[in-house]
Amino acid sequence: MSTRLTDVVIDAADPLALARFWAELLDWRVSRVDLPEVDVTPPPHDGSAFDLSFVRVTEPKTRKNRLHLDLSSVAPDHQMVLVERALALGATRADVGQRNVPWIVLADPEGNEFCVLEPRPEYADTGALAAIVVDAVSPDELAAFWSAATGWPLARKASLQAPNGRGAWLEFITTTEPHEGKNRVHLDVAPDDQATDVATLLSLGATTVDIGQGKVSWIVLADPEGNEFCVLTPRATG
Repeated sequence: MSTRLTDVVIDAADPLALARFWAELLDWRVSRVDLPEVDVTPPPHDGSAFDLSFVRVTEPKTRKNRLHLDLSSVAPDHQMVLVERALALGATRADVGQRNVPWIVLADPEGNEFCVLEPRPEYADTGALAAIVVDAVSPDELAAFWSAATGWPLARKASLQAPNGRGAWLEFITTTEPHEGKNRVHLDVAPDDQATDVATLLSLGATTVDIGQGKVSWIVLADPEGNEFCVLTPRATG
């Protein structure tokens, strides 16, 4: 399998405003404005090998996202600085049933949940983002699928890390709630050969899905738990 993770795509009513929020919060940069899409790119020292891509939609957010971002912190004071920074930029506190936990759950200006983590050794060198987190009924099985889809090896239970050991992790956590409706956050992967890699992904348990994409150059699939993702056209690396 030659596909690799290139983007975390977030649906947005106002892509430019939401992109600016995340760029300010992470100290990343708005790298492309081509409405209805706006991209945010990490600085070279950050380590993450993917962009955040914000795409305009008209549908409102109606449920908790199955994919969310975790922010890393290096000290308790730093965690609170990040929380206050997010709130000043337009985030709000969110209750997803977390109760008494050391991390702090917030929502961005369009209601997308994210966590500001307490300091953890495993995220000390990830940069601004600690992890992309995916709710899963069967975390181990879904991690195995995405390991094949991204080329990221399993580094610990249901958690993948980029082959170079840098940047945000891709982690799968247990939920009892099945996938319902189109996700507002999804992953894009880029292939070496689109047709060949799509065929391989289908053999691993992916399915083709129609989310109203029409005639486009990318192919929309769903992973074994129904999470939509896109296989883009081949593109240069580096």
